[in-house]
Amino acid sequence: MPLATPYYLIDETALARNLERVDALRAASGAKCLLALKCFATWSTFPQIAPHMDGTTSSSLNELKLGREKFGGETHAYSVAWSDGEIDEAIANADKIIFNSANQLDRFGEKAAHLPVGLRVNPGVSHSHFDLADPARKFSRLGESDRAKVEAAMDRVSGFMLHCNCENDSVEAFSTLLDQIEDKIGDLLSRLEWVSLGGGIHFTKDGYDIDGLAARLKAFAEKFGVQVYLEPGDTVVTDTTTLEVSVLDIVENEMSVAIVDSAVEAHMLDLLVYRESGAVAPDEGPHRYQIAGKSCLAGDVFGTFDFPNPLAVGDRISLLNAGGYTMVKKNWFNGVAMPAIAIRRKNGAVEVVQSFDYADYVASLS
Repeated sequence: MPLATPYYLIDETALARNLERVDALRAASGAKCLLALKCFATWSTFPQIAPHMDGTTSSSLNELKLGREKFGGETHAYSVAWSDGEIDEAIANADKIIFNSANQLDRFGEKAAHLPVGLRVNPGVSHSHFDLADPARKFSRLGESDRAKVEAAMDRVSGFMLHCNCENDSVEAFSTLLDQIEDKIGDLLSRLEWVSLGGGIHFTKDGYDIDGLAARLKAFAEKFGVQVYLEPGDTVVTDTTTLEVSVLDIVENEMSVAIVDSAVEAHMLDLLVYRESGAVAPDEGPHRYQIAGKSCLAGDVFGTFDFPNPLAVGDRISLLNAGGYTMVKKNWFNGVAMPAIAIRRKNGAVEVVQSFDYADYVASLS
């Protein structure tokens, strides 16, 4: 009997393909890779992912503790701002701790002096298709941008975090950005032991020049005498996960609108945040439908797609790329049923690893 929709379906075989590319990059470049839990934190997959990576990086105390408890390897602690109430626990769970500003380093650095301490530096350059995700946007709070403060902190830090990329799928664009960073702060980089270049580098994309990226990373590491870290998130899980939904109704209003048992704002929020369309495959055929969610939000629309056959109530639809920035953002908007999480094992068997019910909805409120 097929699983009841909606549910996220993670495919182990597809995930293994991406992890082979992670392995290839690590081997050829000498860079270490940390899973960015802000993007993907479905810990039931960690036994498959962890052997191919060097640890995790966090954006909060909860992510930090999850990485320590469920993933292992190096556990890097980063937050845009640590609070007085969480800094001690963060330090206790971290192998490295990275402060976002010189102010935070001044406040908490002495407590963490027994650890490798890093500072996030904002060099003022970036590669991003979205202003919303651009760390170098005007008035950015992401990283220390005052060079004088960075220079004053050099005797207290052993590494920098330089997170400057978002959805960068070009070795040439990445290399050009790295050239700019070297020109701006190369004299400081040569005084460090390690540099994290963050995430946002889409090196698992089909056809990506992994050897070219590896050569550029290796040259950077050798030039400055540093251990390079990358923090991939979406690139680890891209094209591995679908959101499985069912058609509940079809409404005609100048075009055919198929309403499914899911909601964009609740289950694939980034589509609304970045004003993007979802995807299905194959997206071709003579029958066009707008696929819409069941919430009361007027703009609850996954996208408009073409199908080879007419849709009917009960039909299943697989919405693609439902891994990165989906499960970590799911919410109870409208009380719409929360998708279960399932894994398709390499032998084809589908296993539900987590499910949610009314009690979870009630527990999320008070």
